[in-house]
Amino acid sequence: MGLPARSSRFLFLLAAFTSIFCPFSTSQAQQTIPEKQKALWQKMDQNIQDVTQNVDGVMGVMVEDLASNQTFTILPDEVFPTASSIKIAVLADLYLQAQQGKLKLTDMYTVQKSDLVPDSDIMGGLTPGLTKITLHDLATMMVAVSDNSATNVLIDRVGMENVNALLDSLGLTHTRLRRKMMDLKAASEGRENVATPRELGKLLELIYRGKVLNQPYTDDFFTMLSTHKESFIPRNLPDGLKIANKPGELEGVRNDIGLVFLQNHPYIVSVMSCYLRNEREGEDAISKISLLAYRTLDRLDRASEYGRVISPANSGSPR
Repeated sequence: MGLPARSSRFLFLLAAFTSIFCPFSTSQAQQTIPEKQKALWQKMDQNIQDVTQNVDGVMGVMVEDLASNQTFTILPDEVFPTASSIKIAVLADLYLQAQQGKLKLTDMYTVQKSDLVPDSDIMGGLTPGLTKITLHDLATMMVAVSDNSATNVLIDRVGMENVNALLDSLGLTHTRLRRKMMDLKAASEGRENVATPRELGKLLELIYRGKVLNQPYTDDFFTMLSTHKESFIPRNLPDGLKIANKPGELEGVRNDIGLVFLQNHPYIVSVMSCYLRNEREGEDAISKISLLAYRTLDRLDRASEYGRVISPANSGSPR
């Protein structure tokens, strides 16, 4: 017996509602990962575990394939000091406010002696009162050489509360900008800049997926963050590979968070650490984790569905 007309109409409306607001079926939303790919990831997982266990300190790790959403984590939701990696959030809010018309990246700033703080390799060499530079120039200094004075000027320009409001709007509630750079008094009072490996990685993912900025500003953001710098994620990876990342260093702390732009399998690497007895050991561990992730994702990037890997001519890929 057929359904009454009223019931049929209800089911039709329900189906229409579902198709509009839930456009993906369960099978579409939960992408099936072939068992052999899972096995490859498991080998990477074990190798990364071995690296972190050999470090005299604590490490949090997230590696995420943005094509399949397959993720590997160690202490992904533990809160760590960010050091300079928090500058990713400052840069994101700068670009968002530029997109909103609240400022222009070409707005000029005159260097002031009162703005200068230690570890300002570029700003410290400019002539106060006479040198004028753009907000875009300040952002370049912040990313390329982690210039702390440039960062502090940008924090004043965008507003610390606005950076945190952006993070809140994205659900990144454990990532906080609480002090300016080199504010040792604030740090001693417990007002540390903090985040989790998952949240800093998620921030890059949300920007990459167009959830924060429109396409032109997204492209410019990642171009800026890809500016060459001394850092740990790219250290053992091929020259010419686009990597948008920001490291951070404090006593006992080494971090690096980045997005590696493989053609078919772009991926996030987010590594944070604390309690390091030897900071160089932490740096080397981040570079090893980065290389392990690359070796796995690069093979997936170049492989057929059956697992045959085809290398481009004259490939410089690490083996």
